[in-house]
Amino acid sequence: MEAEIGHFALLLALVLATVQAVAAPAGARRLDPALMAVGRVAAMLQGGLVLLAFLILMLLFARLDFSVELVAQHAHSLQPMVYRLSATWGNHEGSMLLWILILSGFGAMVAAGGAAMRPSFHALVVGLLGLMSVAFLAFLLFTSNPFGRLWPAAVEGAELNPLLQDPGLALHPPILYVGYVGLSVAFAFALAALIEGRVDAAWARTVRPWILASWSALTAGITLGSFWAYYELGWGGWWFWDPVENAALLPWLIATALLHSALVLEKRGSLVGWTLLLSVAAFSMSMIGTFLVRSGVLTSVHAFATDPARGSFILAIIAGFTGVALALFAWRAPGLSRGPSFGPVSRESGMVANNLFLMAATFAVFLGTFWPLIVDLVSGNKISVGPPYYNITFLPIVVPLLFLVSLGPVSRWKTDRPSEVLRRLRPASAVALLVMAAALALSVWQAGWDALFAALGFGLAAWLVAGAGVALARRWRAAGEAFSLRLVRTTPAATWGMAMAHAGLGIMAAGITAMSLFTVSEVASLAPGERTEIAGRTLTLTQVGPVRGPNYEALQARFWLQEGASLREVISERRFYPASRQGTTEAGIDVGVFGNTYVSIGDVTGGRLAVHKWRHPLVGWIWAGALIMALGGAVSMADRRFRLPRAAPPVPAAGAPASAAALPAE
Repeated sequence: MEAEIGHFALLLALVLATVQAVAAPAGARRLDPALMAVGRVAAMLQGGLVLLAFLILMLLFARLDFSVELVAQHAHSLQPMVYRLSATWGNHEGSMLLWILILSGFGAMVAAGGAAMRPSFHALVVGLLGLMSVAFLAFLLFTSNPFGRLWPAAVEGAELNPLLQDPGLALHPPILYVGYVGLSVAFAFALAALIEGRVDAAWARTVRPWILASWSALTAGITLGSFWAYYELGWGGWWFWDPVENAALLPWLIATALLHSALVLEKRGSLVGWTLLLSVAAFSMSMIGTFLVRSGVLTSVHAFATDPARGSFILAIIAGFTGVALALFAWRAPGLSRGPSFGPVSRESGMVANNLFLMAATFAVFLGTFWPLIVDLVSGNKISVGPPYYNITFLPIVVPLLFLVSLGPVSRWKTDRPSEVLRRLRPASAVALLVMAAALALSVWQAGWDALFAALGFGLAAWLVAGAGVALARRWRAAGEAFSLRLVRTTPAATWGMAMAHAGLGIMAAGITAMSLFTVSEVASLAPGERTEIAGRTLTLTQVGPVRGPNYEALQARFWLQEGASLREVISERRFYPASRQGTTEAGIDVGVFGNTYVSIGDVTGGRLAVHKWRHPLVGWIWAGALIMALGGAVSMADRRFRLPRAAPPVPAAGAPASAAALPAE
């Protein structure tokens, strides 16, 4: 009976989403408070019904109700409870229900928190979020019903993909979906602004927390996925340029550009049209990622479905929303305010350059991701695009982008002088040059010409970290005065968040540089008691044999890793899951501040175990830096200025041209 209640809750949610999508915009058009209130209430009730459906699906997985087809396909009685619950969203139908849960939840939050917005604009946003819910609920109910019954009920279920039976993959999809759906909210704000034909600084201030939340969640989600791939897949890398990895990276790159352009719009009233276009592009890229993993156009451990009909439905959603948004933009663009002009050297110019490089990087990743699919569609030939392509296209774009990151925060709005900007960054330049010299001195003998790339990478990392410090120090020495503790205490949360994000990017750059240039990889064949060397460390195989887990069998190898006087145990496994007849590799990793020793095992042949060993210098800095970036975005969201209501300019008279709603200069 629970499954039928869940299904009925989704049907009622679809009805309420339709009411929300119709009543709220109708109320905005007629300036009818009652209709607008109906839309808000429908949004909150819809969120509650979707939450009920999701909790019921979790209950069905927890209780192992094999009369529900989805449970029978993805749960097994031997699975630990945590993986029964995470199986709720570890499949196509459940993951789409999770997506809709977050979308309806955000819609309810927007509906409940619009006191600082003009009622008509608020109602438009609520209505557009309702329209998105209608599209996704229809997709779920008509193509991917998670509550379909299986008759007769299965005696035992299959199980969740063993690769997904991991704590990291239990958290990765929900966090990533928060990022995707946050971009949907930013898109709804942009579409509502285009419908009204007006964008102002208050709009930018209202939408920026949603962009920050989305960007932070995407950053954390991508980081968690990368870390999972590192320790779970046993391949010794942290990023594979897999198409589905790229599908998450694409909206992140555009969201980064959107975050900076929205700041310019809020502070200076410039980049109006560009900010709206980025909002549309970010939403479209998040939807394209959804299409990739559900259309069957590629095979990946991240892909959920192989039904082209589902992919066609998602393509229709993408085309519908994006097409309408672009058509509205083409209509409204001539009447939108262009904002005040700014000089070639200014904070605005730095943001524009930042955006241009980010868009170039996005295009490089987009082309590398979709070109093999295009070639396969046109000619039937199978080609692959891997790291060599990205090394010659993506990296040359990112290097100057990293240099520009530290220039913006110390530049003045509107106009500045290059000599003054460079003068303010002298401390950061000195630190970067010292680090470059040290990198050259330490690495030239072991890395050859790679020493030059190491010096560049570590120098840029130091430039970013020191540049973040300089930006804070300038804030703490107002008008050239002495250092002030009062200014430290009153530093806005957004300033702290910016500094954390830029410093985190620098830490991440140092980790990527070390991992790319100084990784050591060797293969050995060992019998118990034998030892091998890896980067000056001794690895001794002490024991190898079978072990059993709750729902798997494994070949386990135990090693002692000696580094100087320190002796630590490393355990690596190859697991086999009888229910699904699939295997996984569990790498043994000795984690350190300055690098990891990574061990992956193969087969036993003639009493000897194949061992693949790596030394990964500073690899942990990649994820630590990325998480600091995500935390910086979260800290910025706490800025009190986002919570202060701002008076909106008067509504243009009926029939007035869109240009009447010009942006006020700040």
